Amino acid sequence: MIRLILPAHLRTLVGVGGEVEVEVDGKATQRSVLDALEARHPMLRGTIRDGLTGQRRPFVRFFACGEDLSHESPDVPLPAAVASGAQPPLLVGAIAGG
Repeated sequence: MIRLILPAHLRTLVGVGGEVEVEVDGKATQRSVLDALEARHPMLRGTIRDGLTGQRRPFVRFFACGEDLSHESPDVPLPAAVASGAQPPLLVGAIAGG
């Protein structure tokens, strides 16, 4: 079981107050975790990843074990602490401005 920490607005959308848990078949990667998240909470489809391309939206960052993994391939295995459920990855909405 993999635990995830979502931004407040996405927690509100899925109706949870804390972490979200998902079951991932096979290797834990960004793609497999987000696939499992969207399968368990279909209302999130299109919010984290583009509905047509499946690519993570540019202003959504993916952190795990204190590292920004947003620029890694979505198919790179996540750290062992995430795969074991010991450490939850964190999805963060980035802020841009000038």
